[in-house]
Amino acid sequence: MAIVSNTVGYLDGDVLLEAFFAFDDSLTGRRPAVLINHTWAGRDDFVAEKAKKIAALGYVAFAVDMYGKGVLGTTAEENAKLMQPFMDDRQMLAKRLQAALYAVKLLPWVDDSKVAAMGFCFGGLCALDLARTGAALKGVVSFHGLLGAPDNAQGNSIKAKILVLHGHDDPMGPVEQVIAFEEEMTNAGVDWQFHTFGNTLHAFTNPTANNPDFGTVFQPHADRRSWLLMENFLTEIFA
Repeated sequence: MAIVSNTVGYLDGDVLLEAFFAFDDSLTGRRPAVLINHTWAGRDDFVAEKAKKIAALGYVAFAVDMYGKGVLGTTAEENAKLMQPFMDDRQMLAKRLQAALYAVKLLPWVDDSKVAAMGFCFGGLCALDLARTGAALKGVVSFHGLLGAPDNAQGNSIKAKILVLHGHDDPMGPVEQVIAFEEEMTNAGVDWQFHTFGNTLHAFTNPTANNPDFGTVFQPHADRRSWLLMENFLTEIFA
């Protein structure tokens, strides 16, 4: 195995974005691709490491950049300021995601008929919103993602299978939102799964998360179990 990684620039209108990609250079031929959507902090080392792990599974990993080349938040306040415009304008968010989907299909190692998306926290919402646009995705995985539906997706046919991995005690995804999401997916006729981990807060996959008052705490069991569920899901959708 020889994991190769680099960055690649792409555009959304006149906004220059920079993705991080990784793949196993010992494999030959085109292979499925997985878009990885970052947390509210931006395209940082956390998603770069996830990209390398995805590449080790035999896929092309493409860590999406939502904010612009080199733009990262360093505090909760900065992160919120970066994320909020996209939460306020889900059409702008969808357009930014479509730019990433277009860019990943141009990579020479990618089988563009087999693309999935995943994401963490804000990135989970991004992955779900890309599916909500009706994009030709095989599947979407949300890790402790935000669940609220946009108001611009009604009538779109969701083609992707959906896997949501959620902490039962996540204050950013309360029971009412879970029920609303399940009803949304059911009414849309989606092939969906929702896995809830007990005694688990938000950001359970992030080893640096340790802020119980904010509701973000690493949970190693949920982290390990959720990754295995994701691996099985990718195997299924790319078969």
